[in-house]
Amino acid sequence: MRIEDILKRCDHTLLSQNATWEDIRAICDEGIKYSTASVCIPAAYVAEAKKYVGGRLKICTVIGFPNGYSTTATKVFECRDAIANGADEIDTVINIGFLKGGRYDAILEELKALKAECGDKVLKVIIETCLLTDEEKIKMCEIVTESGADYIKTSTGFSAGGATREDVRLFAEHIGEGVLIKAAGGIASLEDAEAFIALGADRLGTSRIVKIAKNQSGGGY
Repeated sequence: MRIEDILKRCDHTLLSQNATWEDIRAICDEGIKYSTASVCIPAAYVAEAKKYVGGRLKICTVIGFPNGYSTTATKVFECRDAIANGADEIDTVINIGFLKGGRYDAILEELKALKAECGDKVLKVIIETCLLTDEEKIKMCEIVTESGADYIKTSTGFSAGGATREDVRLFAEHIGEGVLIKAAGGIASLEDAEAFIALGADRLGTSRIVKIAKNQSGGGY
């Protein structure tokens, strides 16, 4: 698989707490140069980044991140604010405690509320697979499908583990029609990226593929 085709599926990501505007501007430059699907950045930089890229790159941000236990009203406000600031895509974290406690209707209603807020913007649902049983992952495939969200996503990258091939395979077997898969966390090589795509991932949350592309081209492209 050509690296250019992999890059088109990458959400080039920088979500560290100490990221400066200079850091964000640099990954925007890289996202534009290497034609990534988007850059995924902290909400505080969305408006600035949207203006900076001038329509040359999609801007993704995260809400309820990374723990997912904000109230629904808080997440809806974060979503509305991010979209008002120019976000094209929203990655949200489910309330994992609600899932563990069997409060499936609450999760579903929250995701429906967020999708209604997003409208035609893309909503990706992070379920943090490293904390879940296979039964819980399958249940979330059902809930995400019913909610109308656009993607189910494996991981925040801030918990005990990232994407695994087994989880992406499980998603592919249980998501409904129209739901896409995003693998994130621990995607370290082109081989990893190709494996996840082959298993059904439409998007990859990573910064490492751009780094590989830079190294291969000596900084050019």
